[in-house]
Amino acid sequence: MRNNKVLITSFFVLSIGLFSCGGAKEKETTEVEEKPIVRLAQVFERDVPQVADFTATIQPQVKNSIAPTTPGRIRRIMVDVGARVGKGQRLVQMDAVNLENYQTNIVNLRKNYNRLLELYEVGGVAKQDVDNMKAQLDQAEASMRNLKENTYLVSPISGVVTARNYDNGDMFTGQLPVLTVMQINPLKAVVNVSETYFPKVRTGMGVDISFDAFPNERFNGTVSKIYPTVDEMTRTFGVEIRMTNPGNKVRPGMYARVTMNFGTEKRVVVPDQAIVKQVGSGSRFVYVYQDGKVSFNEVKLGQRLDSEYELISGVATGSQVVVAGQSKLSDQMEVKLADEKPQKATEEN
Repeated sequence: MRNNKVLITSFFVLSIGLFSCGGAKEKETTEVEEKPIVRLAQVFERDVPQVADFTATIQPQVKNSIAPTTPGRIRRIMVDVGARVGKGQRLVQMDAVNLENYQTNIVNLRKNYNRLLELYEVGGVAKQDVDNMKAQLDQAEASMRNLKENTYLVSPISGVVTARNYDNGDMFTGQLPVLTVMQINPLKAVVNVSETYFPKVRTGMGVDISFDAFPNERFNGTVSKIYPTVDEMTRTFGVEIRMTNPGNKVRPGMYARVTMNFGTEKRVVVPDQAIVKQVGSGSRFVYVYQDGKVSFNEVKLGQRLDSEYELISGVATGSQVVVAGQSKLSDQMEVKLADEKPQKATEEN
């Protein structure tokens, strides 16, 4: 009877031992299987076109306000909005109540000057008298020219009338110009360019310009001016673009997209699936695989290239990056590759 109890006790202890060993192997197998499974892609450097897009509003190359220098009544406006005008063309006639008086005064001053000049030549008057009369005549003629300029307002440029703020007979008060004339060929656009491109922008470099109004057309432009300072708030600098306007179809005020090509750079390019955004920040990361582990590398993104991203920094060429399975990863975690066969616990014995 006692022997039977010993046998039963021994069997029970042995069973517990075997069960414990089996549980350990099962736990070990589970730990192997719980390594996150990832899929990799090897990435390399390649030549990436350095193309940047900017937005701008088209402006006239020149904009002139047509107005007299003093208040007065408008006698006649000779053009309307949309009219094409030439340089020197008369556009507005103002009332000139004093014009005839000025003309009569100048005629009289000129006669007096000529008479004094004749007397001076025979010694009848002093040279100072002649000089004083000449100064009066010059001043009157200058006033006459100014009055004429304010009587007949002409266009200083060839362009298009884009605004008319008065009608015939209105009193010009000086608050608004009588007319506005714009030169619409060529045109210009000022774009705000990131400071990172400051060393690359050159006067004379060509750009492409596109418009929503003309979706199937591209227009050529040239960098005509580079502003010398960077805005400390936006970290951008101004670049003025000059563009020709074939057929005068593009108009001031239109929304434009300006594309600048800065050549090519050697950059590492990664699939977009490899990019991980850190929650709560604007930082971007990529998991890089090496020797069975992954490292959490912060990267600086460049351009999006269809289904890929250009990297400015963060990953070396030839690296293997994780493109699937990132949700369960952390830095320096051991992982299993998707194409590896599951490891069995018995292989360790």
